[in-house]
Amino acid sequence: MADADLTVRMVPSVGSLPAEDWDALAGSGNPFMSHAFLTALEDSESVGPGTGWTPAPLVIEDGAGHLLAALPAYAKGHSQGEYVFDHAWADAWERAGGAYYPKLQIAAPFTPATGPRLLLSDPAYAAPLLQAAQRVCRQLGFSSAHATFVEPAQVPLFAQAGWLPRNDIQFHWHNRGYATFEDFLGELASRKRKAIRKERQAAQEGVEIRALIGAEIRPEHWDAFWLFYQDTGSRKWGHPYLTRSAFDLFAERMGEQVLLMLAFEGGQPIAGALNFIGEEAIYGRYWGCVVDKPFLHFELCYYQAIDAAIERGLARVEAGAQGGHKLARGYEPVQTCSMHYISDPGFRAAVSDFLERERAGIAQDQLYLGERTPFRKG
Repeated sequence: MADADLTVRMVPSVGSLPAEDWDALAGSGNPFMSHAFLTALEDSESVGPGTGWTPAPLVIEDGAGHLLAALPAYAKGHSQGEYVFDHAWADAWERAGGAYYPKLQIAAPFTPATGPRLLLSDPAYAAPLLQAAQRVCRQLGFSSAHATFVEPAQVPLFAQAGWLPRNDIQFHWHNRGYATFEDFLGELASRKRKAIRKERQAAQEGVEIRALIGAEIRPEHWDAFWLFYQDTGSRKWGHPYLTRSAFDLFAERMGEQVLLMLAFEGGQPIAGALNFIGEEAIYGRYWGCVVDKPFLHFELCYYQAIDAAIERGLARVEAGAQGGHKLARGYEPVQTCSMHYISDPGFRAAVSDFLERERAGIAQDQLYLGERTPFRKG
């Protein structure tokens, strides 16, 4: 189709686009790029006015108005909820007299999970979509655009457009065809295997753990988890990113992609961990508690997620950002990648130099951590 037949525009929200058209581009593999997840954030007012996350999706349509490509983008007034930290860049640019905010963020909000960021019916639409993002930055005076947690297959598309790569490390558990948790433990060094068994035993003592999915999660379960989530959010971020209604909308719109682990003591819920299920992975997202019980965090967030992945035959568990303590529990270091467009040539050169040195350090860190996994050597 000729370029003259195409329209590239910014739309006010993902919700302003038909769900079937968006999901046809996003695919079904990653729950966080789905129309259901992104509109749950919009409709619950977790993103939008007053949040610093203003929906600004970019789309390409043909002459008949059919959606051909999309970019899940947000105008950002701060750097919270991204998990790729650029506060030092903002400080440097503003000390030099520039305005770092607003910026354009291409992401699943509040979600450090790798996935597609260019939603394409044809790879040929990648270049005009990224050119549109760059044009938005120039025309609206944005300092930069940032695509976070980009799936490896799409990194070259950003690189071809001149975006700068930035690497980091997460810890993922990989399913090597295990039939049971004990099969997984069998691959660990004896000392590590015994330590995990002791942790699970201590965490489960006097506690009932329920894995609830989809319609099994009732309003009282969400009420309990909301208290846990608020406690964690107030301590880690200053305030929770999600509103209470976001959890109701996840349950309503995403069904059996939502998996909630709850721990009960004396019949009362004391802790919980929220997961989302994709076609290949379980994604751990939020945790909280009202009783500080040793090792319960590891049990709900890491070991129960492994159990669930084995039961479903899924390839991996992605347990969120950071957390070197995951290493001893069988989660292995994996590099993640974000891609960055900097409008100002001088600032771009400084960031590029920084990223080159940072990438060398990240590669060394991954080698170091990879040698210290709990798996038996040889």
